[in-house]
Amino acid sequence: MLDYDLPRDLIAQSPLANRADARLMVVSRRDQTIHHFHVRDLPDLFRSGDRLVVNDTRVTPAQLTGEREATGGAWRGLFLSAEPDGHWQIVCKTRGKLQPHEKIVLHDREGRPAGRLWLLERLGEGRWLAHPEGDEPTPAVLARVGRVPLPHYIREGQMVDADVEDYQTVYARQPGAVAAPTAGLHFTKPLLKTIEGRGVTFSSVTLHVGLGTFRPISADSVEDHVMHPEWCEASAETVAAIDATRAAGGRVVAVGTTSVRTLETAARQAESSPGKTAPWCGETDLFIRPPGEFRLVDALMTNFHFPRTTLLLMVQAFGGEELIRQAYEEAIAERYRFYSYGDAMLIL
Repeated sequence: MLDYDLPRDLIAQSPLANRADARLMVVSRRDQTIHHFHVRDLPDLFRSGDRLVVNDTRVTPAQLTGEREATGGAWRGLFLSAEPDGHWQIVCKTRGKLQPHEKIVLHDREGRPAGRLWLLERLGEGRWLAHPEGDEPTPAVLARVGRVPLPHYIREGQMVDADVEDYQTVYARQPGAVAAPTAGLHFTKPLLKTIEGRGVTFSSVTLHVGLGTFRPISADSVEDHVMHPEWCEASAETVAAIDATRAAGGRVVAVGTTSVRTLETAARQAESSPGKTAPWCGETDLFIRPPGEFRLVDALMTNFHFPRTTLLLMVQAFGGEELIRQAYEEAIAERYRFYSYGDAMLIL
């Protein structure tokens, strides 16, 4: 199932006032059943001894707006990363053809001029090497001029002030993502505390969500789809805790597909030590698709994903193609809210 029809009014445009009030579809692979709960019911669905693994990446205010200094034409950009020499990698969009050495006047969130950016070199696939004026650190520049990089299906990407907090997990720590690990948006601090009180432990990994995560599959064959690498880390502390959990009979519950990619990347670094996990820090281009193989993850909490994406394929690989097809059909029939600000699914 690469495609499905979704009524537009089921695409959530904002989160619920209380994140934990979102609906939660529980899909059992063992029983081949589907049941309906709410995220607030999670403490009763986990077991003492389980370990939740969350992605602690922090969304960068990466959406940029401005104008071409030479022509006054409107310009939009997306910050991707900063190089050690201070150069940026960005994606640009404007009318007409951009040229190397063009100057861009950046606008702040009120639309006022707030600095300049030099386009240095075209890198391909819409990416540019650029350099901001001045010596201000990149995080400070982005905090001043950047906007929350909402996906296009939420208000056509137009942020409101509430998105600054809404489009961020409560445990976000490591800046670097251009999109939120959306399964984690459902957790509140009180809910996490209640879950911990039931004997469930927590570990974190980091995967900085990039454009590649949401890049649609356009190849005729799924096998020909090229994954863009994303930086991730599973620390020695995290992998040791996971090994201890599994040895004690607990389940490893990944919160989000990005946590799965990080854990399964780490698992593949320990080929010579069956049952163990190796720490990992670096880029991953792991593409998990049906039939798939999962070496560390026992359960997955995830949102409902866009058609023709690698995220949807990973969920099918984990839950089984037919069962996940049924789950999506039932979610639409039951009018679940879809995508980043929508409801969730727990696959056990």
